[in-house]
Amino acid sequence: MRFDVITLFPELFAPFLASGVTRRAYASGQVQVRLWNPRDHAEGNYRRVDDRPFGGGPGMVMLAEPLARCLAAIRADRAEDVGAQAPLVLFSPIGSRLDHAAVQGWSASAGAVLLCGRYEGVDQRFIDAHVAVQISLGDFVLSGGEIAAMALLDAVARLQPGVLHDEGSHQLDSFNPALDGLLDCPHYTRPEQWEGRSVPAQLLSGHHAQIERWRREQRLSITARQRPDLLNAARERGQLTRVDEQFLAQRQELL
Repeated sequence: MRFDVITLFPELFAPFLASGVTRRAYASGQVQVRLWNPRDHAEGNYRRVDDRPFGGGPGMVMLAEPLARCLAAIRADRAEDVGAQAPLVLFSPIGSRLDHAAVQGWSASAGAVLLCGRYEGVDQRFIDAHVAVQISLGDFVLSGGEIAAMALLDAVARLQPGVLHDEGSHQLDSFNPALDGLLDCPHYTRPEQWEGRSVPAQLLSGHHAQIERWRREQRLSITARQRPDLLNAARERGQLTRVDEQFLAQRQELL
């Protein structure tokens, strides 16, 4: 798959693409990432890519024309058929919240063009003409879309075959359907005692059924406390067993 990133700060991506376990996906070409600076497609000695907003107000707005030229260069480089163009994604506070289901969809796709906005935003006419999808990381505002683009790329890269050390590792992540969409349980490693705190006895028992039950109960408890919406969704899908419901009822009685 291929992701083309439109950014005024391509240098931000160099350490990201070369670091951590996900670098395998980029180095192998499983996830191709190409960086495009709209300044290279702007006119004039100053290569201007922004201007003051009509109607007044603070900040600057990214110009439509340099972005359109940059996008055209990407389309030409990708040699796309008009009917099979990669979607242009804009990272924006008004976008749909990025979640695990969306990441899974992108991880199985052919890729996209990612637009990292800056300043007060992007000229709406360019958005109306070219943007297919808008994505938000949450209810807060970043200074630019680069961090959001990296988040999407990282989440997609780690789902590619052979990227993680353990092929089944991501199956036990929070939100994964393999865990019924619940949050993950706590994890412990050596030593067994640390600053007066012990590893839960169940994890030291060697009893696999007991260990799995403890992990299931921890997932249920944490999800009920932190994200009851996820628990209710799992219940509506019929993914909670009678034993799960009994545990949750007993937990509620103890609160």
